Amino acid sequence: MKKSALLLLFVFAACTAWAQLAREEIFADVHRSAANYYAYPTPNAKLTPAPKGYEPVYISAYARHGSRWLINPDQYVKPLQILKKAAAAGMLTAEGQQALVAVDSVYRMANKRFGELTEKGARQHRGIAQRMYKNFPTVFADGAVVDARSTVVIRCILSMANECLQLQAENPRLRIKTDASYHDMYYMNNEDQPAIQRFRHNDTIKAALAKAWEENVKTDHLMSVLFRDAAYVRDSVNVASFVNNFFSVAANMQSCDTKLDLYRFFTPEECYGIWKYRNLEWSIRYGDNSLSKGMMPYLQNNLLRNFLTTTDSCLQKSVPGATLRFGHEVVVLPLACLMELGDCGKQQGGDANLLAEKWRNYDIFPMACNIQWVFYRKKNSNELLVKVLLNEHEMSLPIATEQAPYYRWEDVKKYYQEKLDRFQIPTEK
Repeated sequence: MKKSALLLLFVFAACTAWAQLAREEIFADVHRSAANYYAYPTPNAKLTPAPKGYEPVYISAYARHGSRWLINPDQYVKPLQILKKAAAAGMLTAEGQQALVAVDSVYRMANKRFGELTEKGARQHRGIAQRMYKNFPTVFADGAVVDARSTVVIRCILSMANECLQLQAENPRLRIKTDASYHDMYYMNNEDQPAIQRFRHNDTIKAALAKAWEENVKTDHLMSVLFRDAAYVRDSVNVASFVNNFFSVAANMQSCDTKLDLYRFFTPEECYGIWKYRNLEWSIRYGDNSLSKGMMPYLQNNLLRNFLTTTDSCLQKSVPGATLRFGHEVVVLPLACLMELGDCGKQQGGDANLLAEKWRNYDIFPMACNIQWVFYRKKNSNELLVKVLLNEHEMSLPIATEQAPYYRWEDVKKYYQEKLDRFQIPTEK
């Protein structure tokens, strides 16, 4: 009896610790609550040395564009209109007036640049290139071939340009080719898959998201900070829409070089609550979640197959090199789940609180997030090893190995090929 009680106590304590982890991380740095707007954190993890005699010869990667302005003008305009209307009616507090000035200022900075790469986004990719060159110099030796491809979106093209220019600066003798074409979109950003996407939409998902919003997104404090009269808010403000847009502006201000700050109008607890809702939403829409039948990772079937076939082709060459792809977080997230990197691919459910204990989207897809496959070859041997980095951190794979984080390429290839070959889209909804 005592043993059972102790075991239950241990399990409860472990779950509580996990539950507090995301909360503590967001309280320590509220910028993490931005989820996909989180600016790329400079990695400080130490990389595990390769087994004796092995050296890196090839990298295959997919990266999201760097930090950008918000894409939809309404995300700036709608909260700005509400604040201006309240100001005209004399219904803004002093803090509300400050918020109005800040939103107006950031809107002016973003105007006619919606969705475009910021200077910070460009620096993020130059930094990634510098560290890639420093960590894997033999991949970028004289004469190495770098094949860089982007989706046709300008922020992705400019991210590619910044990374490639930095690599060229590191070694002018690299042979770099860049391209951005609709020809490659079937694997670079293939969102048009209704047979899979239909699993995102059902009454169970709607109910789960509504419940998550109701339980986690608290708005009374923010409304009282910005507006003078609760009755005015009730009659004149669509609170859910305003909070959603206002928080998006606050979260994305870290994407540009400004001292303006809207996070100060939220409590850390409010930021954590909004993040929990968005964490669930992203898990359902793009992760491995039971509410969407675990289908969303398979949106990236074509991309994973491209990783496999391109790797085999490039490893036949006599010179080292890299294949670099540039796209979007809506690709990186399901791809990380499909590859089962670390805990990314563990299927989750529809409870926002339980999800926050196990799965944190800001660790997977900040601005400039990236997945790198780094291949190693031993001299005078055909044996290939691969390790996978997510945001420049070593990841475990669902494959047996005696030298983690290094895996036999043949084992990795076999596992993923068989996984893709087994996949069938269910006929029922």
